[in-house]
Amino acid sequence: MFNRIQNNRIILVFIFPFFLGALSSISFQPFNFSFINFFILPSLYLLLSFVSKRSKNKYRKKPFLKNIFFVGYLFGIGFFLSGTYWISNSLTFDQELSFLIPFSIILIPTILGIYYGLASIILGWLIKNNYSSFFLFCLVFSLLDFLRGSMFSGFPWNLWSYSWSWFNEIVQILNPIGLYAFNSLSIVFFCSPVLLFFKEKYKYIVFSFIILLFFSFYIFGSYKINIDNSDYEPNKETVYVKIISPSFEMRYLSNEKDIISTINKVIRFSDPDPNKETIFVWPEGVFAGVYLEQLKKYSHFFKKNFSDKHLLVFGVNIQDSDSDKFYNSMLVANNNLDIIYRYDKKKLVPFGEFIPFNSFFEKFGLKKITQGYGSFSKGEQQSNFLYNNINILPLICYEIIFPQLLNVSKSNLIINISEDAWFGDSIGPHQHFSKAIFRAVENNTYLIRSANKGISAFIDNNGRIVKRLEPQEVGNIELNVPLINNEYKNKNDLIFFILLFTYTIIFIVLRDKK
Repeated sequence: MFNRIQNNRIILVFIFPFFLGALSSISFQPFNFSFINFFILPSLYLLLSFVSKRSKNKYRKKPFLKNIFFVGYLFGIGFFLSGTYWISNSLTFDQELSFLIPFSIILIPTILGIYYGLASIILGWLIKNNYSSFFLFCLVFSLLDFLRGSMFSGFPWNLWSYSWSWFNEIVQILNPIGLYAFNSLSIVFFCSPVLLFFKEKYKYIVFSFIILLFFSFYIFGSYKINIDNSDYEPNKETVYVKIISPSFEMRYLSNEKDIISTINKVIRFSDPDPNKETIFVWPEGVFAGVYLEQLKKYSHFFKKNFSDKHLLVFGVNIQDSDSDKFYNSMLVANNNLDIIYRYDKKKLVPFGEFIPFNSFFEKFGLKKITQGYGSFSKGEQQSNFLYNNINILPLICYEIIFPQLLNVSKSNLIINISEDAWFGDSIGPHQHFSKAIFRAVENNTYLIRSANKGISAFIDNNGRIVKRLEPQEVGNIELNVPLINNEYKNKNDLIFFILLFTYTIIFIVLRDKK
């Protein structure tokens, strides 16, 4: 049986890699079975090594590069198909776009899978069961994940490190080293069992060293959490925040009756106390399809129910009258809907909020998913909102997956608003939430997240969930949020490139010794 599998090119090059990639989705939220990666990555490594060897002899009549490419490519298709299938759910809200559902399920994995296909080609020529190949594997996969998160607007979704989102002690290492360095070391860690299959000297010592390295991350994380807990002062400066989760169905408010009904529901869920200073945080899509100028017509509802002690944080679409541009924005307003602060979303969702290569795609009648046929414009700058000497960093929905947007100093608080109703009852909102945990730890800052039909929560600076509301829960949660004087600015990519350089040196040195 085993010999038959070994000799079956279809199974080894196409079926098994796809299965390995698809299996990876259970390592992320909501499943959190991260230890499956100790099987997936070593299996992929050994498979690449075996197919590379077979392609040079047994499969020599077949193009060598084709075999190698398809191992990584089919792995990537399985990886992204199982991890991002839920994106297609966003197309169910517009009948005109429903025909694209099968297309989107296939297109996204087939495009993103190319990254792993390219990784396989690079590795295919050189991969063997030895130390130099091991570090080359970690180098290539780390670099390709970084490029995936950076090129063509970037899509750093489900990096291998995100499978640790449930393990608070381990993820504390994010704060000093950053996301991509942690992702790279996670690849080393997950791939380490492959060392046991080598015939190299000292393999058990090398394997043990890697295990001890990650154990040191656990010790560091435990120490940091304990120190943070011991330093907590009951009288420490706080800001009182209410997160509102309306759990509205995904639909655009098309008439006055719908708008008024929505406003009244949001007010009721907010349950404002006129005498208590409060920041109310509402989700991104709470007034879906309503532009700011339309909303201001109903300002009397807000003035009647909120006081001058209240700040309202919410998402709304804005049409710039001067430039005729449209923006997806986060606003901070008083009880009269006077705008105190405005942030225009910088990282827009391709095909959701703007059409890449618009002139080409509009020939086929393709529009963006969100309301209207025009694209949103990208926000020009990101600046903190200053409130009573508190520096608040704004992030809208999709932006939470980009660590580079947090590379600003002295942020006391992060506010993330999101519309997760697009993805229905799928794993998408859970995966989306896991990214917020990482951003809180990276920035050593409390993170406030309000998501419609997603997970709303207060996340502390150690990534722990203080309070949360599940996707279908309606109501509010409140907290006196401690303000951390954060002087540290994460040098996110510096240590990552140092790691890549180290892998390269190790690879060159060990390869020359062969």
